Amino acid sequence: MAFADCVSGRRGLILGVANDRSIAWGIAQVLHQGGARLGFTYQGDRLERRVRPLVETVDAELLLPCDVSDDCQIESLFAAVDEKWGGLDFLVHSIGFADKEDLEGSYIDTSREGWLKAHDISAWSFTRLAREAASRMEAGSSMITLSYLGAQRAMRGYNVMGVAKASLEASMRYLAMDLGERDIRVNAISAGPIQTLAARGISGFSEIFDEVEKRAALGRGVTTEEVGNAATFLLSPLASGITGEVIYVDGGFRMMG
Repeated sequence: MAFADCVSGRRGLILGVANDRSIAWGIAQVLHQGGARLGFTYQGDRLERRVRPLVETVDAELLLPCDVSDDCQIESLFAAVDEKWGGLDFLVHSIGFADKEDLEGSYIDTSREGWLKAHDISAWSFTRLAREAASRMEAGSSMITLSYLGAQRAMRGYNVMGVAKASLEASMRYLAMDLGERDIRVNAISAGPIQTLAARGISGFSEIFDEVEKRAALGRGVTTEEVGNAATFLLSPLASGITGEVIYVDGGFRMMG
């Protein structure tokens, strides 16, 4: 099977497109080029105004509201999937959130409310969505989530988001174990820093980006298209033997001494 058509006709939901710089949008473009049938979500009217013109360019078959902290909206989303497609072949979870004040100063000062909110939206949401998605998937289906190196290493300014991403990566492994007997694969991509809307909320992000460009093995950062290529591979039958893994798409930054 050629890479160009490895996802042709496969039906998938993508959560997390905020604008044309989003990693989720880079993934969507590559999946569209491969012939995938795509559905998208948005949170609130403001984001709908940004997302709707984008997804129309990739022939989106679904565009629905979904606040992942609201179970009723999640249930409505998957009811619409049932009505439109009657099943699902892949899920892309590219959602993370922490209050701005919890991404400044020190992690030790994180509030209980802020800690719980970051974990609810950034980690628990993947488990909740996976439960709904898996009940609509057949053998050979796949899910991915998006992580970051701050899940494995303490990084100034990433704070509670790093702790939530560590929870997300652990959740991914347990989901992979649970769903493996049904031949549904679950993986994560840990992307290098990219100039996204979410990244701009991290204190000192520009310095992090510059340091990665200097120290990465490839001597540069990565693009959303490169993350999209990796995601398309993981979501396709070409990756049929890979599950429970964190795949680093960071130009070789993580492995450098």
